[in-house]
Amino acid sequence: MSDQIKNLEPKALWTNFYKLTQIPRPSKSEVEIQKALVQFGEELGLETIKDEVGNIIIRKPATEGMEDRMGVILQAHLDMVPQKNADTAHDFEKDPIQTYIDEEWVKAKGTTLGADNGIGAAAAMAILQSKDIAHGLVEVLLTSDEETGMTGANGLQPNVLKGDILMNLDSEDEGELYVGCAGGVDTNVEYCYSEVEVPANVTPFEIIVKGLRGGHSGMDINQGRGNANKIMNALLITAEEKFGIRLAIINGGSLRNAIPRESFATIVVPNENLEGFKTLVKEFEVIVKDEFKKADPNVVIEIVDAEMPKTIINNETAVALYKGIAECPNGVMAMSKDFEGVVEVSSNLAVVKSENGIIELGSLQRGSDDQGKDDLATKIAKAFTDQGAKAVHEGAYPGWKPNPESKALALLKSVYNQKFGKEPLVKVIHAGLECGILGAAYPNWDMISFGPTIRNPHSPDEKVNVKTVGMFYEFLQEALKNVPKK
Repeated sequence: MSDQIKNLEPKALWTNFYKLTQIPRPSKSEVEIQKALVQFGEELGLETIKDEVGNIIIRKPATEGMEDRMGVILQAHLDMVPQKNADTAHDFEKDPIQTYIDEEWVKAKGTTLGADNGIGAAAAMAILQSKDIAHGLVEVLLTSDEETGMTGANGLQPNVLKGDILMNLDSEDEGELYVGCAGGVDTNVEYCYSEVEVPANVTPFEIIVKGLRGGHSGMDINQGRGNANKIMNALLITAEEKFGIRLAIINGGSLRNAIPRESFATIVVPNENLEGFKTLVKEFEVIVKDEFKKADPNVVIEIVDAEMPKTIINNETAVALYKGIAECPNGVMAMSKDFEGVVEVSSNLAVVKSENGIIELGSLQRGSDDQGKDDLATKIAKAFTDQGAKAVHEGAYPGWKPNPESKALALLKSVYNQKFGKEPLVKVIHAGLECGILGAAYPNWDMISFGPTIRNPHSPDEKVNVKTVGMFYEFLQEALKNVPKK
């Protein structure tokens, strides 16, 4: 049962997380969660603000004797990535998340869990509720629409928050402190196509690519996992060249920041080429399974009978699409020279969708090196414009450059060592934390990010480790107790 997580320790945090799972909060559909958080703050008798872009700010005064400490902003985001397995019936606009405990992990039934960033939000809520945790001024900043546009961070107005240290609670490895992150930019592409008559003497099929792990396009891009859109395209381009298949519909991936796990294409095959096409699919699946036997061992490529489509996409555009996707860079492009094992520049071809005469493609380029990120985005746009498509760059956001003189870093390293008897790792992250954007509005902030261990965010395999949630919350409390004086 979903409510069993309320019995986990620390109860205050897990009870709040349970409440968050019961309120649908996919990106851009956050009205109800915003209402709930405003009510939460007001019922605690705390100053509570909802700003013009949907950010929730709740301010709690310092506890007795801590009034001279630097103010701390606890920051998390309200929204979650809505991803589900194809065989899971779930409406992210209406249905609560069904959680369960699997040994040392909390998971969700067939959907994303929302631990990204619900655990961070739940921890901040627990601090606001607490009556026995010493702290200076605490301001909780819960931003809107982080996952699809960082709308809340971009719209945060200066001079609203009073604190000095921003603790971002949105990273996903316990025992690691993050001091920098990648920036990003979307490259969105459109092909216009004509709907033409289905030729005679053909048989319709649906091609399905499924079973891939997907995941976070920043955190997991270096795992070598399959991209359903690239796999589907490799099959389509060969099948068109060898067996004259024609494309009617294509639909792969759904979110720009999630590695696409599934792709579906409706095609027609000339009857004289049926056997050759079926053999190609079987042979192609063997090749793909071998390529991804470690990173994505459960990948499946199959063809099933389909209804005859009313029309198909004109073949000139379909071939241009295949060529554009084939030329589109995807995955890790460069590794950091300053931080071992950290991706510096990457791209994720996240969405390919045909509908009403338009084929839309969405991709996200990330980079701690802004020039490298922008050069990659330009290269990707050219791969498609060379094939007659239109391409635009949107939603650019800056990275967060490490500050080696950070007092927050020195504080948290010391606190962690004293609490757990070991040094935390200091890292930069390839994901797009909001710190870079927030720091532009509040350049005085000393910023750092940490969190519990979360695996496979942005996919239905998302899970959070129970033990590390407890360690994360203990660490947060200890850090607040030891914030330096102003």
